[in-house]
Amino acid sequence: MKLSCINFFFMIFCSVFLLKAGAQRSCSNQCGRSLTNCSCRATCESLGICCPDYWAFCLNISPYSGTLLGGKDFTILNVTFDSSSDIKCRFVQEIVTSGYVAEDGRAHCISPLLYQTGMISLEISRDGGQTYPHSSVWFSDHHSKVAPSEKSTLVNETQWQYYGTPGTGGELTVTWNDQTLQASHVNIELWGYQETGQPYSENWAAEWKYLYTLKENASNTGIFTFLPAPSAAYSAWELGALRITSSGSLEGQSNVAAIWSSEHALAWHLEEAFREDSAAWAAAKCHAWDAKEMGLPSFLTEIIDCPCTLAQARADTGRFHTDYGCDIEKGSVCTYHPGAVHCVRGIQASPRYAAGQQCCYDATGVQVLTGDSTGGSTPDRGHDWGSPPYNKPPRIPGFSHWLYDVLSFYYCCLWSGNCSYYFKHRPSSGCKRYRPPRAASAFGDPHFITFDGTHFTFKGLGEYTVLESHLTSLRVQGRTRQALLNGTEAKVTGFAAIAMQENNSDVVEMRIPEHSNTLEVLLNHRAVNFSEQTWMDLKGLFLYAVPGLSATVMFSSGAGVEVRGSGTLLGVTVLLPGQFLGHTQGLFGVMNNNPEDDFTLRNGTILPSNSSSSSSSTSEQLFAFGADWAVRNSTSLLTYDTPHLLHSFFYGPKHNTSFVPVFSPSEDPADPLQKEMALLCQTDPFCRFDVMTTRDLAVGNSTKWSHQNYKRLKENLQPVVSCDWLALPTNGRKDSTNYLAGSVVRFCCNPGYTLAGSAERTCQSNGEWSGDATTCFPSAGTKQQPPFGTIFGILGLGSLAVLVF
Repeated sequence: MKLSCINFFFMIFCSVFLLKAGAQRSCSNQCGRSLTNCSCRATCESLGICCPDYWAFCLNISPYSGTLLGGKDFTILNVTFDSSSDIKCRFVQEIVTSGYVAEDGRAHCISPLLYQTGMISLEISRDGGQTYPHSSVWFSDHHSKVAPSEKSTLVNETQWQYYGTPGTGGELTVTWNDQTLQASHVNIELWGYQETGQPYSENWAAEWKYLYTLKENASNTGIFTFLPAPSAAYSAWELGALRITSSGSLEGQSNVAAIWSSEHALAWHLEEAFREDSAAWAAAKCHAWDAKEMGLPSFLTEIIDCPCTLAQARADTGRFHTDYGCDIEKGSVCTYHPGAVHCVRGIQASPRYAAGQQCCYDATGVQVLTGDSTGGSTPDRGHDWGSPPYNKPPRIPGFSHWLYDVLSFYYCCLWSGNCSYYFKHRPSSGCKRYRPPRAASAFGDPHFITFDGTHFTFKGLGEYTVLESHLTSLRVQGRTRQALLNGTEAKVTGFAAIAMQENNSDVVEMRIPEHSNTLEVLLNHRAVNFSEQTWMDLKGLFLYAVPGLSATVMFSSGAGVEVRGSGTLLGVTVLLPGQFLGHTQGLFGVMNNNPEDDFTLRNGTILPSNSSSSSSSTSEQLFAFGADWAVRNSTSLLTYDTPHLLHSFFYGPKHNTSFVPVFSPSEDPADPLQKEMALLCQTDPFCRFDVMTTRDLAVGNSTKWSHQNYKRLKENLQPVVSCDWLALPTNGRKDSTNYLAGSVVRFCCNPGYTLAGSAERTCQSNGEWSGDATTCFPSAGTKQQPPFGTIFGILGLGSLAVLVF
């Protein structure tokens, strides 16, 4: 969306309207939602309301995002400065960096080192920081999600991470885009990360610190190779990253233009003790970590349980997201989870300790547990994405996770054979407490399937409450427009915009603009450019987008909303976890396992359940039900940034009573389209309806695909019963690690041992195992060497007897 004036008519319209009573309220609304309205702009500024929420048209910057480690040079595009301006940029109202004015009069600033992700307030001063009259917003991105072109690359990164362990050594190479830094020579520095103070106390703090320079004044060729040497002086720093800056900057200088490498274990610079015996060194580190963990509070009881199956994990997009290190879609080699084909992470950190969940699955679709495999699912003390309010450990995005969960895995599992210590503190969560979310969907013309499975079609023209829940103040609203029939408007409608918010979160809206077939995403009523990233950590939610095609919002409650564009219409699917049971209303009905009350009006009146039938009278009843859920102006989340939207929806009625749709299309056997429709749609009623009302097979095909996608989602989210993990009997074996209902686990003992208990156990529908616990005893006549503990126990008893005597 460009920040420019629109047509002359709209300027006159706005100017006249502002003279009327209520100008302040209207202009505030337009400044927040109609960013192209130049004639309202001066009035908005005079009222002091030109920058609602995060988004401000006061400043437009490019690029608008960068890694939280900082060093990104950005330009202020829509304001010019003179050469005497003393530019200062203030982030989160406290971190100040110096800027400069280029020859073209554009001001530049450098993003600083931050310890948080998401939207960061940005203010600009031209008088050296005395006043900050200009404002905008900066997007601080998780370091792992920054585009590869924005970071330096550690060539053969495994060698960097494992350097000094058996089979590694030699020269290391780092590469970068030499055009990113406008300098002929660069400094290559090493920075270290640590967290100091008492865990979970007020003095717990995070620190990135300059350690030393690997190479000073190197030619900016985009490549640097060196042979690392142990560094005893800095051996305590075991996690860090490289920083490449212009040689004109002072070594270790903060907040300068820079390129960072990925964070990594600093094996390549550890002291000689690590090189001499990496396993012994790592074992000592593992034991120290084990002792430290013993003194920390347990976070395991407050993290969400894993989904029982791979299908559930991939379908529950409101609470789980793909772990990019083990992604079946991309054919990832799950290096840290051998035997797994796909892993997901819990999206939200746990409430008290900001811990994270990870769940991994094998090729059969069942969860891999650490009790059975080193590739099992492992929860995290530090959530990889961090957690608000950030800034303090263990809530630092990425880096807290590295210190408490990744480096310890290196010590105990990768660098020494002490994985049992790691799994003692990071055991897999089973899935006995997991409950899949409930799904509701709307698509096509639009056809609705409620949380309780009721099907109906509502073709109102206006803006409607799709879902509302007072439990978390969750609101999902939709705007419809008439579908096209041979280029002209048909007597049917479909969703053109979907907006949503929970509590005081950011407002996200997905829409198909007029005269467009491409999905557009708006954040707080301004279009988002996904050229820089597709994942955003926002206020109260995460946003993931496939640019132009779909977008998914994951709210802090675990509610998920996915919107997909298809032609000129949208489809929306909402997933709600169990706590919303009995706490929803709107077009998606009351989620309570009772389809009889899905057609509940605002005043609590319930329409008969047979309203979902196809007769004309009940269709008209449904039309009245949908109209009753028209959005009110005072609660609207939708954007009004064109004269058409303002006239039709903001100033006009939210439900157009003059629009009378086609309630039931006729299927004339003589119609030439009938045969093609039947061939395409077969028995799908929604597809047949849309083909006959729009006369467009493409619309019907899209509806059919959406309906099939919903049915697959419902199938994947079916509840599954799981039994507890079965331990491997000492001196025995088991033939399965599947603990879902109906699975059978068989046991046998090693030679010289006899099985006691059940040789076969079945997971029953009540979540309990059949049979008795299995053990393996030494067979009769088999000589067994008593363990040392037994010998010393006998000696001890003998000594005690002598003393008593």
